[in-house]
Amino acid sequence: MNQTLLNLTEAEKKAAILFQTIEERGIVQAGKSEHELNTAVFNLAFELFGIRKYWHKRIVRAGKNTLFPYRENPPDLILQTDDIVFFDFGPVFEDWEADIGRTYVLGSDAKKIKLKNDIEKAWAEGREFYFQNKNNITGAQLYQFACQSALRYGWQYGNNHCGHLIGNFPHEEIVGEETINYIHPDNHTLMSDKDKNGNERFWIYEIHFVDTELQIGGFFEQMLF
Repeated sequence: MNQTLLNLTEAEKKAAILFQTIEERGIVQAGKSEHELNTAVFNLAFELFGIRKYWHKRIVRAGKNTLFPYRENPPDLILQTDDIVFFDFGPVFEDWEADIGRTYVLGSDAKKIKLKNDIEKAWAEGREFYFQNKNNITGAQLYQFACQSALRYGWQYGNNHCGHLIGNFPHEEIVGEETINYIHPDNHTLMSDKDKNGNERFWIYEIHFVDTELQIGGFFEQMLF
């Protein structure tokens, strides 16, 4: 296995353990604020792995805030009894970045549960589509697939891209924030293209489905490998 890919997958495995422990310990509970949950996950990551470094801002969104994509900064909300919430965390393990997002549902609201399940299935379908076309797919084509997936499941797509590069920290400073580094509707370069130094590039696939009428959203992301 490519050494960079090995380092990135090891970082992702650790991030997956973090999210598994969040569930096992029942950290996501009604009555907590988004900020409190954010702090709880930060402290848990330090307890488990001794890390305090994240390559992007840590996101916890609940209720109507789940409509907002990453770049927004909505007011802090308190989780309600039948709420929906998603996390987006980018921990750095030994200078290798991970990026995982998950959606959780409190209670038994059928529509919210459907959204959570749909976005997980849609992510897996997007991964399959990517690997079926790995050598000739562009960022724009995968973004179009993500938007079509949202509609197919009965939702709207909630962001202007569906992923980005991942790498050695700080990859954003190294490669920049140009469209070519995102799975973006205006990125018509092949995702399989090498970087300017001839190195293989690795991608995070993230999808955000929303229902603006119900004011709920769901989010799922991890690395394509």
